[in-house]
Amino acid sequence: MAEKKGKEEKITCPVGTFFTDIEKAFGRNSPFYKHMTRSKIEFLKGVKSLLDERIERLEKNNSKKTGAKMTKVKVE
Repeated sequence: MAEKKGKEEKITCPVGTFFTDIEKAFGRNSPFYKHMTRSKIEFLKGVKSLLDERIERLEKNNSKKTGAKMTKVKVE
């Protein structure tokens, strides 16, 4: 199989693209751009809360599964 070397697939973040497009359309000094820039923090905090909740749920489920597999065995 022949493969082209040096060709990389570019994947862009839709959120980053959104903010870049806003900057291009309105400029950095517009009130809208400034407001949207401040909203990035809230957006990221929202994503963080989703991740924290998912991690907590996975840890909780994992501890239940490992506890259920243990059996006390009497050795004589």
